[in-house]
Amino acid sequence: MIETTAGETRPPGAEPALFRWRWAALAVILLGEIMDMLDSLVTTIAAPTIRGDLGGSAATIQWLAAGYTLAMAIGLLTGGRLGDLYGRKRMFLIGAAGFTLGSLLCGVAVSPGMLVGARVLQGLAGAMMIPQGLGMMRRMFAPDEMTRAFSAFGPVMGLSSVAGPVLAGWLIDADLFGTGWRMIFLINLPLGVAAVVLGLFFLPPGHDGHGSRLDLVGALLAALGAGLIVYPLVQGRELDWPAWMFVMMAGSGVVFTVFARHELRRQRRGGDPLITPSLFTKRGFSSGLAVGLVFFAGMIGFSLTYSLYLQIGLGYSPLKAGLSQIPWSAGTVLGFPVAMAMQKHGRTALQAGAIVMAAGVAGLVLTLQLAGVGVSPWQLAPALVVTGFGMGLLMAPFFDIVLAAVEPHETGSAGGTLSAIQQLGAALGAAVLGTVFFGLLGGHVATASDRDAPALRTSLASAGIAASEQDRITAGLRACGHDRATAKDQAKNPASCVRLESDVRTAAGAHPQSAGKIVQVVQASGLHSAKTGFGAAMKITLGIVAGLLLLTFLIAFLLPPRAREDDGTATA
Repeated sequence: MIETTAGETRPPGAEPALFRWRWAALAVILLGEIMDMLDSLVTTIAAPTIRGDLGGSAATIQWLAAGYTLAMAIGLLTGGRLGDLYGRKRMFLIGAAGFTLGSLLCGVAVSPGMLVGARVLQGLAGAMMIPQGLGMMRRMFAPDEMTRAFSAFGPVMGLSSVAGPVLAGWLIDADLFGTGWRMIFLINLPLGVAAVVLGLFFLPPGHDGHGSRLDLVGALLAALGAGLIVYPLVQGRELDWPAWMFVMMAGSGVVFTVFARHELRRQRRGGDPLITPSLFTKRGFSSGLAVGLVFFAGMIGFSLTYSLYLQIGLGYSPLKAGLSQIPWSAGTVLGFPVAMAMQKHGRTALQAGAIVMAAGVAGLVLTLQLAGVGVSPWQLAPALVVTGFGMGLLMAPFFDIVLAAVEPHETGSAGGTLSAIQQLGAALGAAVLGTVFFGLLGGHVATASDRDAPALRTSLASAGIAASEQDRITAGLRACGHDRATAKDQAKNPASCVRLESDVRTAAGAHPQSAGKIVQVVQASGLHSAKTGFGAAMKITLGIVAGLLLLTFLIAFLLPPRAREDDGTATA
């Protein structure tokens, strides 16, 4: 007798009965996807508020994103295999429960370290939960129903991408029950409990019947190699790039070389490697990994730094920052159906998406250049729509094209590896572009202060301030702006800012009739210099993002022209 998806038995040769609760089970799977999607987006909006409450350095902001995605990247390499070994329903429920626990720990975190650790737990649990959905869907649905089932993912992912930043901003501003930013994590508790309870009743039991031993050594090597490259990229700037940081990055290459040899040796001995080595003999797949790494690094790095610019640079509230990103999400939703209509063009559609997205990013640079520090969300919206539209064009055909040359028996390993590279790219994007952005701030704020100095001197002179005092205040404002932008601990007022405050008080005390004006012009000049410096850093960061998108376009020439044809053969 043979087990069916419902956990029953049937005679050999009989058609398997479709799982009775398959549509309810799909809803549970989508609930898990929603939790993951929301939590991968919310910290880009909440990070400045979290840092203001818990303290920590600029690296804390980067780790909130990179810790989650790095943990998920490593976990995805084994998440699907765990489902093969112990049952997909069981691992989905354990992953959902772990994700809920991680969300609770995030919500009650009392230090940056505890919060980042809880984010890592969320990422590992998500990597255990998410891969099980595809395996269960393949067992639950007949081939003619699979298209309908998969079609539910597009709207759900699109809605989540729109709702994530807006929901995070609203929850922070609403400060429900005095929880502030904590509610962005605590809201997962009812969702997680629902996923576990409903999953117990509606997810299909049973095993796929092809489990094998875990490659724990391979998993540890992959985790070590990824950690050795991401950690220095996040922490290097704040530790002044000691030599051992570069040793760590070089060590990452050595570890990945050992990992590759281990995987080959394990396959030759008849074991089941973490990643099927034969995948890397296929140019299309290897190139697809490079495309995914570069593209997702640029996309996530852009998302993080742009949110920081809106809130810290322009002073937007979390809700306003979230609402300001709706045009980007809306453009992405619009791009997906256009990409589906262009499906026969395959790689061309993907490359068109990269070019359109790069044009949108260039449009943002132009908007910031023309509008200056007074730029409004409405002025940013057109370029954001174009950026999102390009992203939709690129992402829709990406996975199908990359997997075009993969053999059926390699699909599981290929899908897990591609998803892991996507998350690793996200972690690298948060690390690299976050480091670039914060590294540029101090110098550009100081340069902006120099440019604003003549106007400040004129205003101070009109208030009766002597030339020597003008020199002291302008020099102090420059130093304060630079030190505040580069401060490792935002909760601590830099010594230069303390001196500036003292100098301004002294000048105001000596000219009581102009005291209010003196304070006002110094504050206005400092704010203008800070916004200008943030804008300059953002424009350079956007230039790097555009460069990564153009690199994505070029690497994509190595991909197969289009996805696998219906007859199951790969396109040459």
